[in-house]
Amino acid sequence: MRTSEQFAGSLLVAALVLFGAVGPAAALDEKAVVKESERSPWDVFRFGFSAYKKGKKEEAVEAYRYAAENGQVGARWKLARMYAEGDGVPRNHYEAFKFFSAVIQHEVHPGSRDETYISDALVAIGRYLKNGIPDTPVEANPAAAQEYFMRAAAAYRNREAQYEVGQMLLSGEGGTRNVQQAARWLQLAAEKGHAGAQATLGNLLFQSGNSEQIVRGLALLTSALENAAPADVPWIRDMQERAFALAGEADRRTAIALADDIRENGLK
Repeated sequence: MRTSEQFAGSLLVAALVLFGAVGPAAALDEKAVVKESERSPWDVFRFGFSAYKKGKKEEAVEAYRYAAENGQVGARWKLARMYAEGDGVPRNHYEAFKFFSAVIQHEVHPGSRDETYISDALVAIGRYLKNGIPDTPVEANPAAAQEYFMRAAAAYRNREAQYEVGQMLLSGEGGTRNVQQAARWLQLAAEKGHAGAQATLGNLLFQSGNSEQIVRGLALLTSALENAAPADVPWIRDMQERAFALAGEADRRTAIALADDIRENGLK
């Protein structure tokens, strides 16, 4: 088995040649490359990404590991995703949790290049903490989960986090139930096209009893069903069909027209 130093040398040789950082002569100096790699985990990460795109996932994992050990946030995030999804490695949610936790140790300001890594990692950790990971030290902690979701929702405007915050405030899971605040967060996620948020908010509006809100709720439910991912279609369809069955014919027609407008112009 290759040592980390041996792998770093051979891998970065290829990486630096590939990206034009060194010429063939420099590529022969493996010791020099190892020293360079300690300063340039970004190059190793890029090499790993190239290997991954070519289907060489074992090689990609090695590259990501080396880059991650040297503080490359994108490599840590990619390893977390691979373990979470069983992509090129055996699925292991605890390993994924640890890599996601390493990602959020980085200080990243909103708008920076690494913002999406931090934002996604916060949501992933929140979801793990919401339910816990069986047979690991990670126990269910809804209150802590809500804090992670809130950080991603407020600081990074992550629509998945905004949806999760809305859902938890709506149910009272992890804290106090607050329908008004739940609707606010769901609205923000719905404006970004989140189908689950549109459906949940639409159902809330439909149940309000206000005629204008009823129509808007029906429209949101319809828009959500059209935009839903396959896994979300069953529960959104059930919610939409139950609402339409209770609505009057005039409200249904108006809602369908409004849903077309939302699809064309977005939610306002």
